[in-house]
Amino acid sequence: MTSSISPDVPVPGDPARRRILGVRVDDVTWPEALARIDAFVASGQPHHVVTPNPELVMLARRDPAFRAVLAQADLAPADGVGLRWAGRLLGQPIRAVVPGSDLIERMAERAGPRGDRWFLLGAAEGVADAVGRVLTARHPGLVVAGTWSGSPRDADADAICRRIEAAAPVDALFVAFGSPAQELWIARHQPRLRIPVAVGVGGGFNFVAGRSRRPPAVVGRLHLIWLFRLLTEPWRWRRQLRLVGFGCAVVREALGRWRGGDRAVARHAPGAG
Repeated sequence: MTSSISPDVPVPGDPARRRILGVRVDDVTWPEALARIDAFVASGQPHHVVTPNPELVMLARRDPAFRAVLAQADLAPADGVGLRWAGRLLGQPIRAVVPGSDLIERMAERAGPRGDRWFLLGAAEGVADAVGRVLTARHPGLVVAGTWSGSPRDADADAICRRIEAAAPVDALFVAFGSPAQELWIARHQPRLRIPVAVGVGGGFNFVAGRSRRPPAVVGRLHLIWLFRLLTEPWRWRRQLRLVGFGCAVVREALGRWRGGDRAVARHAPGAG
């Protein structure tokens, strides 16, 4: 791995942090997010990238430990148009969506020419191996230094860390344990591993390996990815209910702010009191 950063996009300063229902989300575009990740790799210091979406926001509201991990991450781009909608309604504007399911491929495009070394952890048996084969074929120069299905159980943590350490140096670690397990796992073990970029990717391995169908481009343009996933993976229906809860919570908070603003205006109106 070389330590140069792609010259086509300047490394931005710290992104503006938004709060959606009390949960941190960063206002970054794709070029800005990738430039920051390039800088993380070049630094050699440990960083944690999270990709919060509406479902994770709802999980974080109920789980203080998970909420703290999102707050302390080094980069938290918005994954899902629902967060942009919520940002507009709550006065917390977010310029772009950076889907976590696309992050692996976008990072691989830049990692190949540098000769970066990756470790792929999680998903079902054999999936990480398949992802490694796909990525190294598509992106010459990229080295997949190790793969393992593993598990987020504490009993397995030392064995996993030893495998990753044996593959050193590792520039990026991708963990597919599902949320919030993957984010909590990274937060617990990054102090030991000290990998420049560690990212929780959820079902991202399944997309790269062809185990899950990617939504057609038109579905993304119509902001109907949630519906596509519900139709192609009907077992997700319980998880989709969280989107309903998210929408209701955003509307309640927006109405509360609006009513609070009206009361403040009334108190300061001429002749009030």
